[in-house]
Parts: sequence; C-alpha cells; structure tokens
Amino acid sequence: MTSFFIHPFGCRVNQAEAFDWAAALQKKGWRLAEEDSQGEIVIINTCTLTARADRDGRRYIRKIAQENPRARLVVTGCLAERDPEGVKALPGVWRVVANADKDALAGQCAAGESPETAVRAEEPVSYRVRALVKAQDGCDMACAFCVIPSVRGRSRSVPVLDLWTRVEELVSAGYAEIVLAGIHLCSYGRDLRPPSSLLELLSGIEELPGDFRLRLSSLDPRLLSRPLLDFLTGSRRIAPHFHLSLQHGADRILRLMGRESTNASYRELCAELERRSPEANLGADIIVGFPGETERDYEETVRLLEESPLAYAHVFSYSARPGTKAAERPAVDRATVKSRADRLRRLSGRKNLAYRRRLIGRTLPGVVIQSKPGGLEVLTSNYVDVLVSGAAAPLGSPVHVRIAAAGERDTTGELRGRDGFRS
Repeated sequence: MTSFFIHPFGCRVNQAEAFDWAAALQKKGWRLAEEDSQGEIVIINTCTLTARADRDGRRYIRKIAQENPRARLVVTGCLAERDPEGVKALPGVWRVVANADKDALAGQCAAGESPETAVRAEEPVSYRVRALVKAQDGCDMACAFCVIPSVRGRSRSVPVLDLWTRVEELVSAGYAEIVLAGIHLCSYGRDLRPPSSLLELLSGIEELPGDFRLRLSSLDPRLLSRPLLDFLTGSRRIAPHFHLSLQHGADRILRLMGRESTNASYRELCAELERRSPEANLGADIIVGFPGETERDYEETVRLLEESPLAYAHVFSYSARPGTKAAERPAVDRATVKSRADRLRRLSGRKNLAYRRRLIGRTLPGVVIQSKPGGLEVLTSNYVDVLVSGAAAPLGSPVHVRIAAAGERDTTGELRGRDGFRS
C-alpha cells in the first residue's frame, strides 16, 4: 500500500486542496503517513505570496530530499506555477503540477499504480479534524503588491449546489467544523451563470441539517454589504471570527496599493462588527513597508490597530513580487520595515491578550483539535486555542469549555460539556 504525506504552505485554499487530495488518495487505497519522512510520495502545495514563502517552500523540498531520499516529491501551488523550471530543478522533485491541473493531481500521483497495491484502507486516518472546502479560486482584483492573480487566474466559483452537497457529506461524515475557503471569498458566485453570491451560498448552508459550525476564511472589507453583514453576525452556524484583509491604515498608501477603501471605512466596519457581535474575534492582514510608506503613514496604521476592536493582526513585511506594479517603486529600507513590523506585532500581541482576558469566566463552544499529554487542545468558535488539562474527548468532537485564565502564551480552561454546539 503506497504511503503519502501532504504539506500545504500558505493560505486556507492550499489547505482545502490538500484536504481533498488526501480524501481522494485514501479512496484509492493509499495510506496517509504520520510524518513526511514516512511518505513514499510527498505532495507539497507551495505559496509565493512573499519572498519568504518562496524560500520556505524551496527549503522544505531540499529538506525532504535529504531526509527522505526514497520519496517522490510532487510539487504544485503558486511557487510551482510562477517558477516551474526552477522548482523542477530542485532535488527529489518527481512531478511539477500546474495550478490548472490540481483537480487531477491525485489521479496523476496514482497513475501506474497496480491493482494489487490499490487496496482500500479499512480505517483511513483523517487528514484534518476540521474539514476544509474550497468554494472559490482566483482573483479579479488588481492590488499593486499581489502576484496571486497572475498565478491563480481569474475568479472561479464552485457551483452552489455542489457546495451544499459537499457540506452535507462532510457533516454526515462527522465533521463538526467546516472551514469555507477562497482566494477572494467575497467574490464568490459573480462568475456563475446565473450569478450567485456568498450570501446565497451561506443562506443555503444555514438551512442544512446537523450540528455543525462554519468558519470563513479571509473577507474583503470592500465587498461586505449590509445584507451580508446582517447574515454573518446573525447566523447560528457561522463562527464569530472574522478575518479582514485591511492591508494598511493610511488612505494614501491604500490608493497606491490600488485598494478602493479608506481608514474611515475600516473603522466603521470594525465598529459595526463589534456592535453586532460583541464577542467576535476580529483580525486583519496588515502590510508594513509598502514602497513610499512614510512614518506618518505607518503611524496611521498603528492608531487604527490601537483604537479599533481588532483582537489581532497578521503583520507582513512588504515583499516585492515579480511583475507587480509595486515592485517598480523604490523600497523602504529593510531595517525600518523590520522595526515597524516588530512594533505592530507586539501591539497585536497585547490586543490579543486583552481580548482573551475578557473571555475569562465565559463558556464557549469549540472543537477538539489535538490530544496533548494530560489533556486536550480546543479551538473555540471565536478562534481561541484553549488548553484543557485532565480531560478526554475524541478529536474533532464538539465540546464546551469555560475559560479559566489567559496568559501571554496560553489560554487555559475547563471542559463543561460534550453536547455539541447547542448551548
């Protein structure tokens, strides 16, 4: 029986693709390896969002080639799309699969497998305790810093009925949390004929049977309409965790980025989300050091994070990407970028600690995501990792936890029931 391992880099969409490949290969009788060193085939889904993502992908490929020389490496994803020849030249690489061919990747890996080895595993190991579903791929936007539209292509949506059916299958299979992913999720349905929308998709999922929660990947503030906001904050299914692609707090830099948004509109959106869903965990992507960013521009971003209800920020140091408009502009010096990014990350850490401390004494629904020595790790509906000592529950099962304490590194709690998401 052939063993395989999948390592996705980057976004939730890459993880959702990996989730589907794992299921397809297990149906063919392949065995999911627990470690990359045990895989006869190792599938690597790369990212090229930043120069660091490129380096991490190449470094991992070289590591596996050295530590597991018998493995055949199948490399796909955005780095492989942007630089297929460079990836093909790396040690151990057996196949490079274009993004357009990802749906056929499992079949390509299994090509030539003899019927004798393709024996269905009796109890396939779950690739993830939370299910991931790719609803949309590609992006029609033209942000000056982003290379993703050139490697992912235009926005393409999975038909509504297909997604409703897929979610039903996953709920029937026992998944208590489903993560809905898209490169530009808020664009969902615009390309379909007849056109649909993220609101229509979510409204249908809301009515599906079963006790499950739906978590959304990153949302674009520019496309969060009032009806969609009403639904997101009033849904009984959708996790109260909203990650927003803000990118910057200065209007001048937002214009240079090619983003039709403003500091004031961000503040209004965050305040509205907090008003409608007070316990929601609000997060954001923020880029530091975009070409032309002045100290004044940067301070506007700092104030936005300080004064908003955002509980955390994913801070990215600007990385020039080949072929983008921003790459043609003079760069901010690296020492300044590092200093600015470090300060924002410290601020994010303080805001996140304050948010978690506000939850002390609250009982929240969650999903068991890991067994640890002497206890469990639970991911709450509002995206807080909680360590629960002296408790036992199956991986992936819905539970309730009471938040007992929150420190700089950990949040701890007590198990208060295994009665699903129903309060």
